Amino acid sequence: MRNSRYAAPLALALLAGCGHYSLTGTALPEHLRTVAVPLVEDRAAGAVPDLDRALTDALVERFADRSRLRLETDEGAADLVVRATVQRYQIDPVAVTGQERAALNRLSVALAVVAEDRVQSRDRLRRTFTASADYDPAAGPAGEAEAAARVVERLADDVFTAAASDW
Repeated sequence: MRNSRYAAPLALALLAGCGHYSLTGTALPEHLRTVAVPLVEDRAAGAVPDLDRALTDALVERFADRSRLRLETDEGAADLVVRATVQRYQIDPVAVTGQERAALNRLSVALAVVAEDRVQSRDRLRRTFTASADYDPAAGPAGEAEAAARVVERLADDVFTAAASDW
């Protein structure tokens, strides 16, 4: 075990050589220190109430709480601005009973996202994300709302993962 005294310095040297190392698992450029997430725009018809607010809150939580970025309420003063627009909110039957009734519905949401690096004046991310969740139509509006909540969480996770790893 006489080589063990070299293990710690070697590990530190390897970590120091890594580009954008972060304990949170994100690879954010060093020049980005603040993030603004304006209210998500909802251009889809028929969405559950407050879908825009739920998506905004989920994105804020991901970017401000799961990275080293500080939340900036003034998007003009933020280093990174993450804008999102709900482009589609769609419910389709995926299972039908013998009486031609839906036994299972699938809620699908498409979210267009642009993450603008205002320091370097360029888009860091420009992509549309989709997520879906199934629910029992017999559960009524509560079933749809629960499916929408699952979709919101998936979209926020996907957006954050893409934004934090594409750099």
